[in-house]
Amino acid sequence: MSKSRVVLLLGSSETLAWAGSYYLPAILAAPMARDMGIATSTVFIAFSCAMLISAVLGPRVGAAIDARGGRGMLAASNLVMALGLALMAAAQGPVLLFLAWLVMGVGMGMGLYEPAFATLARLYGKDARSAITGITLIAGFASTVGWPLSAAMEAAWGWRGACLGWIAIQLLIALPLNLLLPRAEPRASIAGPPPPAPQAARETRNAALLMAAIFSVSSFTAAALGAHLPAIMLAAGATPATAILAGALLGPAQVAARIGEFTLLRKAHPLLSAKLAQISHPVAGSLLLLLGAPAAIPFALLHGAGNGILTIVRGTLPLAVFGAAGYGARQGMIMVPGRFLSAAAPALFGFFVEGYGAAALWLTVGLSLAAFIGLFWLRVRPESEAAPR
Repeated sequence: MSKSRVVLLLGSSETLAWAGSYYLPAILAAPMARDMGIATSTVFIAFSCAMLISAVLGPRVGAAIDARGGRGMLAASNLVMALGLALMAAAQGPVLLFLAWLVMGVGMGMGLYEPAFATLARLYGKDARSAITGITLIAGFASTVGWPLSAAMEAAWGWRGACLGWIAIQLLIALPLNLLLPRAEPRASIAGPPPPAPQAARETRNAALLMAAIFSVSSFTAAALGAHLPAIMLAAGATPATAILAGALLGPAQVAARIGEFTLLRKAHPLLSAKLAQISHPVAGSLLLLLGAPAAIPFALLHGAGNGILTIVRGTLPLAVFGAAGYGARQGMIMVPGRFLSAAAPALFGFFVEGYGAAALWLTVGLSLAAFIGLFWLRVRPESEAAPR
């Protein structure tokens, strides 16, 4: 099967996986809460628990994909998500709701970007970079597809009917798409690298820890601004209309940046993409803090562009630095701290926004600048510098 067909299949299934899980609470949390007589925040706490579960599962899922390929894992994720959605549709109170989201967290850990990236690395080795970029280009429209679809189903059938609608989508569309993916070669036919010397092993471990810290900062920043961007804009002096417009530009900026990475930066090392993406938020935040409301749109465009490329970098940089052997398990470990911070970021950053208004942005600016500097300490093995694209 051609790589372009694999990208189309996996990109489409990832779009539906994200739309029917991660992007679900934005539309359904309020009607869920009203129907069950609970606070909307309770639904989001359950969703945060799902994100934590997915983080804990990351290394095990990655190791399983390293060993057997990702076709079966991704297909199983559709079944698990369908089960979680069924439990959600049946929930009458917080107990079953939390159980539903815990099951959804298992499905998310088995089927979102990191398992998809590991699947491509297992299929194509270091040649997976273009495929990773390709699926993020397609799945970048998950909210564009998911939010209107969830809203339409909720308006027509109620939130429980919307959950049932997403079950049908997972089982009748996403599952067949994943089952059409090619099987990975047996592990025995792939030659593995010799065991690293102690010094090389220490360097690899230190590089992985540094990368985990850098990605944790970007995950925290993305989640914090995703939840509080309108409030930050208003605190900086922007009008409500400008704040809404700026928020609406995040998605197009992310997709445009991914296209730029795929075209203009495809021959550059992923470390360069990482540096450009990581510095975008400090530049954007400084503009907004120093210039106020007139910089609202440039802030959204720069911040969104950086986020768009960082999604790709999370898949391509570990592949370029460490190679394809053991990619899934290592990727899972690297992303664990970032997943935890993503779950906590909206609440933590909310305290800073309440206390300091727009000046809270200095926190994410400072952290992102530190992460940018950290990228210059990341050592790249000579053989990975010329990794095939």
